[in-house]
Amino acid sequence: MNYFSSDFKLGIVGGGQLGKMLLCETRKWDIYTKVLDPSKEAPSRIASNEFSVGDLMDYDTVYNFGKGLDLLTIEIEHINIEALQKLESEGVLVFPKPSSLKLIVDKAKQKEFYREHDLPTSEFEVYCSLEELQTAVSQKRQSLPFVWKSAQFGYDGQGVKVVRSAEDLKDLATDKCIAEALVPFEKELAVIVARTPDGNATSYPLVEMEFHPEANQVEYVLCPAQIDKSIDTKAREIAMKVAEHLDIVGLLAVELFMTASGEILINEVAPRPHNSGHYTIEASITSQYEQHLRAILNLPLGSTDSVLSAVMVNLVGEEGYHGDVTYENMEVILKEKGVNPHIYGKRETRPFRKMGHVTIVDEDLKNAREKAAWVKKTIRVISTTKK
Repeated sequence: MNYFSSDFKLGIVGGGQLGKMLLCETRKWDIYTKVLDPSKEAPSRIASNEFSVGDLMDYDTVYNFGKGLDLLTIEIEHINIEALQKLESEGVLVFPKPSSLKLIVDKAKQKEFYREHDLPTSEFEVYCSLEELQTAVSQKRQSLPFVWKSAQFGYDGQGVKVVRSAEDLKDLATDKCIAEALVPFEKELAVIVARTPDGNATSYPLVEMEFHPEANQVEYVLCPAQIDKSIDTKAREIAMKVAEHLDIVGLLAVELFMTASGEILINEVAPRPHNSGHYTIEASITSQYEQHLRAILNLPLGSTDSVLSAVMVNLVGEEGYHGDVTYENMEVILKEKGVNPHIYGKRETRPFRKMGHVTIVDEDLKNAREKAAWVKKTIRVISTTKK
């Protein structure tokens, strides 16, 4: 099939920043795109050939959007999967496959999948409701502390909480959830795997993630991760097995814990381009976004080698500010060599909202990390209104 400067139509469900960065690659290759997002102000509105506004969880909206497309992909998991299944049955290619997506979006099923396939993950229990979990805690059948996770709709640190006492269970979502053993990890790592419909696969180098202690969001991503080569090899092998067992087509980001003894445990996965792979735009021979296109179009996969060390800094809305966004000191950071800001196109800021990122590249990772800390301190994502 001819994808380039042709009548081929690619649909993207979700029009956030991941979609916007994916569209940079479709523009490069002149692939016709159609995007669906709930917000008329979504970042992807400026780069797609067609842009539609609609509820991603509504069956009719997603189904009608997908009719007439050649291929449909996603940039967010929380969508109507039944509509994707119907489109697939009618001949529309859907990647990742709805069957893979259906398993991944339920974190309880995801964890059970790891156990069934002998993939290393933390110990856990599944509870049908918060009330069932509260009863298990009160009867001491569920030991403390543990990590509570909502089985569905958790995103960017939402739907996750460390529970150290029965009091911590108050005001949590009442639906199906899991209780995970609290892992005494030394590092949080991630691997991105790319896989084609034919089963060809490759992976990017292991990255190290540092999280904001309050927002539970990634604050820094470092590539390469500061670990032994044997850990990199082990982690990439695990990630490749997960992608194969899930029959992933496209990208799969696999988040991992590394313990002090070097044990690697799967935390969770995302079947799409991922925050931990933003650095690849400047630092890799093939960015994760181009790689996703190559994978879903069943084209030869690109090289995942890095050309420079990199540190990615997330730009999030500063606490206390709501309203029209202002990026303070942007001109200051732009003076520095190797500093590459990406602004997502969200006009309104609020505390901890992802508004952009900055990738710092350098031949030396230590230099990049030091400059990243300076960038984080220098640039401010604020508004004229403080609340």
